[in-house]
Amino acid sequence: MPQLNRPHLTQLLHQEESLFRKTHPKSHELYQRARKSLHGGVPMLWMIRWAGSFPVFVESAKGARFTDVDGNEYIDFCLGDTGAMTGHSPDATVSAITEQIQKGITLMLPYEDVIWVGEELQRRFKLPYWQFALTATDANRFALRMARLITGRPKILIFNYCYHGSVDETFITLDEEGTPISRPNNMGPQVDPRETTKVIEFNDIAALETALSARDVAAVLAEPVMTNIGIIHPDAGYHDALREITKKYGTYLIIDETHTICASPGGYTASFALQPDFLTLGKPLAGGVPAAVYGFTEEVSQQFSAHLNTDDADVGGIGGTLAGNALSIAAMKATLQNVLTEDFYTKAIALQEKFTAGVESVIEEFNLPWIVKRLGNRSEYWFRPTQPRNGGEAHAAVDPELDRYMHLFALNRGILLTPFHNMALISPEITEEDVNYHTKVFREAVVSLLGK
Repeated sequence: MPQLNRPHLTQLLHQEESLFRKTHPKSHELYQRARKSLHGGVPMLWMIRWAGSFPVFVESAKGARFTDVDGNEYIDFCLGDTGAMTGHSPDATVSAITEQIQKGITLMLPYEDVIWVGEELQRRFKLPYWQFALTATDANRFALRMARLITGRPKILIFNYCYHGSVDETFITLDEEGTPISRPNNMGPQVDPRETTKVIEFNDIAALETALSARDVAAVLAEPVMTNIGIIHPDAGYHDALREITKKYGTYLIIDETHTICASPGGYTASFALQPDFLTLGKPLAGGVPAAVYGFTEEVSQQFSAHLNTDDADVGGIGGTLAGNALSIAAMKATLQNVLTEDFYTKAIALQEKFTAGVESVIEEFNLPWIVKRLGNRSEYWFRPTQPRNGGEAHAAVDPELDRYMHLFALNRGILLTPFHNMALISPEITEEDVNYHTKVFREAVVSLLGK
């Protein structure tokens, strides 16, 4: 591929921005109105980073499609960045929500369905004990508190450019010289993360051994496959080493499956027989209703109980008033029982393989120095010729201008990709025709970039 013509790319971006404004007048009108009451005109800060010059306002969504307020229909390959991986408003989940909402939403008391959910989580992930939260961020926070309480150790370890929600301790990265620093744009950290956290590159076994050998790390918090800086698979044998070394130094291992649940009904943990001390999961668990869980071993349960003062359990920093509410539990049960099934993954993964093959065919046709990486029903194309082994390599490959163009080009032609990187998530409601249409649009974007 010839060197990318940057002035040409800038011109193309201007053209797509103009087209976006022309075809989204009502979204623009609502955005201007929203700016008078919502900071930045959006309900959550990062929504200002969508590829258009203002966000698309949604009218309705169902399955793998949504319609905006201007009547534009989209194939949704974002699916709420995994939160709607089930497809929007799956029928079984909607039915359970409708029934439960008539009987009560939250009481701060248990319900019989919570036992079914706990037993199903045991079956899928092979951990005996479970607790509930509303977000994976909270599930991670609670697991980290438990690990610190039990071990008496102050630090945690994470991987460079990881993603675990908004857990304060995880906003740390390595600079170009490999020195830990607070992550750029870490907003008002309560504590400098260098005081709480060690950070190393993924797939670096020697660095892992060195970091844990001081025996001051309570837990390693890890995605089994890195996903938010792009899909980065572990090297062969890496997870065996990770488990062996954490046990060697008395460090707990927390596996965060919030994105990697795309691999199978039991996530990457079940697919590859991992043996974490804790497992955390949120996002699609309840079909889009806020819900999360964290599970742990018998040993963790016993150690935690030994350190727990039940009289102060409500003020210890673990738990929340709305955690385990009846609506979330009903949605979780219905989603696990009827939606996130073996059949779901079989269909979705087959479609993802077709999606990946389509993108790879265009890359091969134009001899592009790009690749595609896939995990379960998730895939992502990279603007580099080789796969990165860690977050540092992945971050160095980011091309924000090219990313934005590919997203906006797709958006203007009725395709929504996951923002900030070129990731597509597939639910079984996607059709082969949808996948073929993406291949066609992807090829058109490449042709426009090459000026052919």
